[in-house]
Amino acid sequence: MATDQASQETDDTYERFEERVTRISNVGNAAGILRWDQEVVMPDEGTPARAQQLSTLSSLSHDLLTADETGDLLDELEGSDLEDDRAAVVREVRRQYDRETSVPGELVEEISATTANAHPTWKQAREEDDFDHFAPTLEKLVELKREYANHIDPDADPYAVLFAEYEPYLDLETAERVLERLRDELVPLIDAIDDSDADLATDAFAGEFEDDDQEALARDVLDSLGYDWDRGRLDTAPHPFSSGTQFDARVTTRFEEDDLLGSITSTIHEFGHANYTLGLPDEGYGTPLGEARDLSVHESQSRLWENHVGRSRPFWDHFLPIARDRFPELEDVSPEEAYEAANQVYDDNLIRVEADELTYHLHIVIRFEIERALISGDLDVEDVPETWNDKYEEYLGVRPETDAEGCLQDIHWSHGSFGYFPTYSLGSVLAAQLYAAAEDDLGDLDDAVREGDFNELNGWLRENVHQHGKQYTTPDLIERATGEEFTADYFLDYVRSKYGDLYDLGGY
Repeated sequence: MATDQASQETDDTYERFEERVTRISNVGNAAGILRWDQEVVMPDEGTPARAQQLSTLSSLSHDLLTADETGDLLDELEGSDLEDDRAAVVREVRRQYDRETSVPGELVEEISATTANAHPTWKQAREEDDFDHFAPTLEKLVELKREYANHIDPDADPYAVLFAEYEPYLDLETAERVLERLRDELVPLIDAIDDSDADLATDAFAGEFEDDDQEALARDVLDSLGYDWDRGRLDTAPHPFSSGTQFDARVTTRFEEDDLLGSITSTIHEFGHANYTLGLPDEGYGTPLGEARDLSVHESQSRLWENHVGRSRPFWDHFLPIARDRFPELEDVSPEEAYEAANQVYDDNLIRVEADELTYHLHIVIRFEIERALISGDLDVEDVPETWNDKYEEYLGVRPETDAEGCLQDIHWSHGSFGYFPTYSLGSVLAAQLYAAAEDDLGDLDDAVREGDFNELNGWLRENVHQHGKQYTTPDLIERATGEEFTADYFLDYVRSKYGDLYDLGGY
């Protein structure tokens, strides 16, 4: 009898807790819609009001999470015998609660207001190629984020604290180890490609393509992959992104008149993000069980669809006829030529989002090193453009001529998102591991991709990744899905095989 009463009391406590967690989640999701609006359709002069709106929602969310009632509920539940899914929710909220109770509400509000105002400042600076216009805002954000990290753990490396905001269960040492391995093993492969005499069809998509026609093709891509239009939409943004919930996961892309291939791969990339979001369980909405397992896993989904599917030979067997229907000028392009064009390795690329699979990771290394130096105080904001350009010359053999194609190209710093970039490479590495595991379970997927049948692959991802939300930590989720610990082996095997074949490298 006493046991039944205790169990009922625990159930009642958990219900009150979950109701509170859902309220907090709804505030955050509302802020997400406002941020989407700001980057996609908000009038240019809307920023002052939007900054206040986002600041208020940020403060409200912070107050709800850090209130004594939340702490009391957590304390009571942590002493109870909880089912695994409930214990996971408590674990995730406890982690967030401990971080945010360390940070004064005034600082949270100031960071939110500063980032809201930073977006149009960055956008103008990029359009006008004027880093000095953005520099004071960047300097303020660096200072605010240092202060934020210091409140959470004054004894830790502040960059490690910020990295944990995006990837809490794969530590910074793991990220550094992966990045160092990629740098050490990809550079010789890239050098071998540079020396190769292989003649790829790099001009297969040369030409000029109207934005409206590109948008129609982007919709064809999403249709082909199985995007749920009842729970999503497609728009354009200066920096493509996806955001939302399992009930409303939106995709943005961008169109350049002379870069049809870029709009296709960008759209597939953002589909991967949205597809993950849409695969989260409906019944978990409002709690961590209905939220994505942080950014490395999120990025694994976008990179899996973009690279392992969208840049594969079988995909172009399937999709090139669809592209020809929209663009008859592609009539003479073969699937093999499309495949080669989608996988050429650039020797002069300056833009991360336009980079190939290999040099992409050196873009990440550069950003990672600069961020670490900024947060540690080893690099002054005013020296960022020169440092950026020097590193591009050292690592990639090219030097940006403008800040717009250099240190202003990415939006992330205007969001205050220091610690974000390593998750791009971690996600690419995980994508290869997951795709290999899917093929181990399902058999070779080439025929299905060639037929435009993505149901088996998507079903595998739903079962092994999406449906779990945040029930498991990242290492546990990876091991459950693949049977192994997180490893870069599959990614490196994949690129050696793929690019060794493309560029006739023999030993690779």
